[in-house]
Amino acid sequence: MTVNRNAAKRDEVVGALSRVLAREALLAEREELMPYECDGLSAYRATPLAAALPANESEVAAVLAVARATGTPVVARGSGTGLSGGALPLADGILLSLAKFSAVVAIDALARTARVQPGVRNLRISESVAHLGLYYAPDPSSQIACSIGGNVAENSGGVHCLKYGLTVHNILKVRAMTIDGDVVDFGSAALDSPGYDLLALITGSEGLLALTLEVTVKLLPRPELAQVVMASFPSVEAAGNAVANVIGAGIVPAGLELMDKLATSAVEDYVHAGYDLDAEAILLCESDGSREEVADEIARMIAVMQAAGATRVAVSADERERLKYWSGRKAAFPAVGRISPDYYCIDGSIPRAALAKVLGRIEELSKHYGLRCANVFHAGDGNLHPLILYDANIPGELEKTEEFAGEILELSIAVGGTITGEHGVGVEKINQMCLQFKPQELAQFHAVKAAFDPQGLLNPGKAVPTLHRCAEHGAMRVSRGALPFPDLPRF
Repeated sequence: MTVNRNAAKRDEVVGALSRVLAREALLAEREELMPYECDGLSAYRATPLAAALPANESEVAAVLAVARATGTPVVARGSGTGLSGGALPLADGILLSLAKFSAVVAIDALARTARVQPGVRNLRISESVAHLGLYYAPDPSSQIACSIGGNVAENSGGVHCLKYGLTVHNILKVRAMTIDGDVVDFGSAALDSPGYDLLALITGSEGLLALTLEVTVKLLPRPELAQVVMASFPSVEAAGNAVANVIGAGIVPAGLELMDKLATSAVEDYVHAGYDLDAEAILLCESDGSREEVADEIARMIAVMQAAGATRVAVSADERERLKYWSGRKAAFPAVGRISPDYYCIDGSIPRAALAKVLGRIEELSKHYGLRCANVFHAGDGNLHPLILYDANIPGELEKTEEFAGEILELSIAVGGTITGEHGVGVEKINQMCLQFKPQELAQFHAVKAAFDPQGLLNPGKAVPTLHRCAEHGAMRVSRGALPFPDLPRF
């Protein structure tokens, strides 16, 4: 009976969508839908009823009208590079891809802004304005592929977010469509706008409130010079202390990244970035600005790192070498993928003063669970990205990995941090939301969701847990090994 109901629902939804979309804009066969079964968090997968690929705003509105009429959930998708399962489709829902919204609409060199559609790749924005001596600052490691719409949904950062901020700090306006098909402008072309800061609300809302149609981003002038200090340390804890000391000295680097030995060895074998393989950890610390500013700041950085126990310090000699150093950091995730059948990337943020303590505890947990963990993260703002290496073909190893990951997230909360820095909550961290927030706070989150989406059709079940769910896992502590979506097949 259930199978018949599901088939009837699928036929109803696909039939309705076929009346508002061209055949090439509607995917409904199993083989066509397989590429949309997951985002970058491939451990969780589901096949949607259909995938819609609208090419304009009227088609997006038509898809949402079908969703309302049939009571069908809608999950928006950009490039699918997200790492928290935010774009994981629902088996009873529509997957709405915005990949065709890929135009750079307008560039205003005088105002230093650009209007872009959500399917535009992050890196393409900088490429489009390079001839003007401008660029877009947020640079996630996936910037060659990730879309600006996804960056808005997750409030993405990047290696230069310490000095230049996250997505929310680098956009002026988001044009979006609500579930009712209404087009709304959040923010404005001005530096400020009256009323509630709805631009900040929509940024990082993970597709729960509205669908992004266009983004006005801020552009920055290219600095005269940028150089990177690569410092080697005898332990991860020493490198963590050096990070705190750099910031404590009043230095605000353009980028400040930490990689441990497991990560650097994987990267060096992959891209040959020139990393010190004898070091237990390395820091990449960048200064940018005028030549005089960079020279002064580099000297101060080196002094702080040497005082913190750096065993070796190197400075990029030219732009080619600077980019080579960063190429290793940006290639860390695929590099680690070469040394393990699977890996699970965590995203938590902690106070910089707790770096050494947390890194030490992660090493203890790695030994406890018998799973290798490569640490790669935005050290300057305390955004951790531990990569837990595992083999999904070994029974129980994914569950053990999730338990390890949960402990890291709970540790982040315990030291005064948060469970996400830039990857979002999605399905991955939804249990830990029960620890991060009180029931009264979660109730307010649901009230905001209901104000935008009364039927609860936009990306339901993601980011904000129900109070019932939190009660199931305990008000004060998430059950160890509890899987976010136990009914989903693991891979």
